[in-house]
Amino acid sequence: MTPDTAIELCQQAVLTAFLLSLPALGAALVVGLIVSLGQAVTQLQDQTLSFVPKLAAMVLVLLYTLPWTLHWLIEYATGVIRNIPTVM
Repeated sequence: MTPDTAIELCQQAVLTAFLLSLPALGAALVVGLIVSLGQAVTQLQDQTLSFVPKLAAMVLVLLYTLPWTLHWLIEYATGVIRNIPTVM
């Protein structure tokens, strides 16, 4: 395996991980901002009030994007497996 091939594989892995985590992290960001604004307005500062809605939003987004996520994972794994003979 050449260094260029290893670098390309690592880049693809990092890009795939980034794309797969983006919807859940985006949902956590949006819900976190909304809950933080609500806490600032009501002056209620409890840690669980921000954690539970973010967790629920992330789970819902992950369930909603599951087919898309599986498609990307299968596409990445298929590409890696197909390239095994050319790397060796």
